[in-house]
Amino acid sequence: MEATSPAPSGATWWICRTCAVEHAERPEVCAICADERQYVPATGQAWTTLAELAAAGERVTVTELEPDLFGLTSEPSVGIGQQSKVVRTPAGNLLWDPLGFVDDDAAAAVHALGPVVAIVASHPHMFGAQVEWSRALGGVPVLVAEADAGWVARPDPVIETWSGERELLPGVVLSQPGGHFPGSAVVHWAAGAEGRGVLLSGDTIMANPDRTSVSFMRSYPNRLPLSGTVALRVAQRVARRPFDRLYNNFEEMVPVDARDVVLRSAERHAAWVRGDYDHLT
Repeated sequence: MEATSPAPSGATWWICRTCAVEHAERPEVCAICADERQYVPATGQAWTTLAELAAAGERVTVTELEPDLFGLTSEPSVGIGQQSKVVRTPAGNLLWDPLGFVDDDAAAAVHALGPVVAIVASHPHMFGAQVEWSRALGGVPVLVAEADAGWVARPDPVIETWSGERELLPGVVLSQPGGHFPGSAVVHWAAGAEGRGVLLSGDTIMANPDRTSVSFMRSYPNRLPLSGTVALRVAQRVARRPFDRLYNNFEEMVPVDARDVVLRSAERHAAWVRGDYDHLT
């Protein structure tokens, strides 16, 4: 059995310094980072706690990305360094891809945007401090894809599993195209982009720096691609709903024509892995 350690005095759980996912106990190595989609640093596994991060000056900033969509970032960056998103609707808000750090100020800033009705991570790399965010926001349900529930390292009654598709709020639909992980999820927000629709894609679909193409990968840090068949499946699944804009789980986006960009990019991906362009190599 893998050795574990209790948290230090004053803490009840641990945070992996590499991925910033919360753990009820400290194993020798974070299983999420040991998987081929992530990595354990050459310097070895390291752990921290919320108290240590707060003492080092960690804070969360909130930025309006567009009307009723807000980005949360931790400064200095914690773990993978994702940008969490808050979708605001008249019926309540969604917290998407929660950060690996939360304090009273961060919770107050999110509260000020309106009541959060659900917390959802696009995939296990983005679990962050999802249980602690729930507690800071009053016990909000944390939804975890059933296919990826085995990666939860801090079990808690606030966690609920789901699969397939779920309307979280009117016009805010959670779906599971898979790919990066079997449970990899996206959110379609119908009211976004001035009513033309927004896709919050996590890194199920990664907006590229050119803002006119996207990528489909099993592992981004280790450069492992998905097959062309899976890329096409993911693209076709998300294209069932209209969206003009796409945000990934960092700060990249596709500002316009995002649905067409996703479909074209999947066709390009499939063509390259199929060997259609081997004559160019």
